[in-house]
Amino acid sequence: MRELKIFSGQANPDLAAKICRHLHLEPAAITLGKFPDGENYCKLDEDVRGRDVFLVQPTSPPVNDTLIELLIMIDCCKRASAERITAVIPYYGYARQDRKDEGRVPITAKLAANIIVRAGADRVLTMDLHAAQIQGFFDVPVDHLYAAPVLNEHFVNLDLVNDKIVVVSPDEGSIKRALGHSKRLGGTLAIVDKRRTSALEVRQSTIIGGPVEGKTVLLFDDMISTAGSICGAAKLVHDQGAKEIHIAATHGVLCGPAIQKLADAPIDSIIVTDTIPIPAEKQLPNLVQLSVAPLLAEAIKRIHHDQSISELFRER
Repeated sequence: MRELKIFSGQANPDLAAKICRHLHLEPAAITLGKFPDGENYCKLDEDVRGRDVFLVQPTSPPVNDTLIELLIMIDCCKRASAERITAVIPYYGYARQDRKDEGRVPITAKLAANIIVRAGADRVLTMDLHAAQIQGFFDVPVDHLYAAPVLNEHFVNLDLVNDKIVVVSPDEGSIKRALGHSKRLGGTLAIVDKRRTSALEVRQSTIIGGPVEGKTVLLFDDMISTAGSICGAAKLVHDQGAKEIHIAATHGVLCGPAIQKLADAPIDSIIVTDTIPIPAEKQLPNLVQLSVAPLLAEAIKRIHHDQSISELFRER
């Protein structure tokens, strides 16, 4: 592992430190900051010539700042003659705009992918993309990890499996994800029929499948952003007699009114991972944050040694 270097941006240094601990490495030294006019500054404090370099930086809010810092780190490593540069992006920002759903709008997910590759990234390691086809937006290899094993293990440890539970998809777009959890955890599957009434509002009207009455409901999604959809789904299953409601997502973006909505919703626990750090002011008594550092660390080790990543998810 001597030729492996792991640098962290400022978006999530705690996650990078955990990854390094699992690999028995020290985080590589880097100086990051801003000039007086607000421009980003970067200097590598270690030699990377001929090294296999991994840059840990989720492009989480503030997205523009974290993205430009990642680009500058990539350029810095490239100009310092790193042998290979892997952008480790646990949360990929700008992923929502992955297609033209109306006239005169950009495909920002593709634009962000283009500039990351153009900056000099040789490979990308990411987790639970908002849309799986975003992998094809990059003109370099992409290793796409899933946090499902981490989330499933949490519920298995709580003995929330089989006939005790109903796995609920909060909308039609998350059916495949919910089905995967249902296969691992057991229980029945239900889908919330979500209808968008405007660009900012959605309405949850009926549940397909189930029933949820008297059951423990597990709601899975890729991210909790403003929490409108997931809280609406939680209220709907609560009104239909669910005994307990637990929601789980890979990315806890928690922006806008999310914290207030989650606090007011009939939810017993909120499970997210540490792809995005959650500041103290956004902590809730029923919020649990699980770590994906072991999964990312194993993936980094396998990439470094040219081993299979898909083996991580067999039989899990």
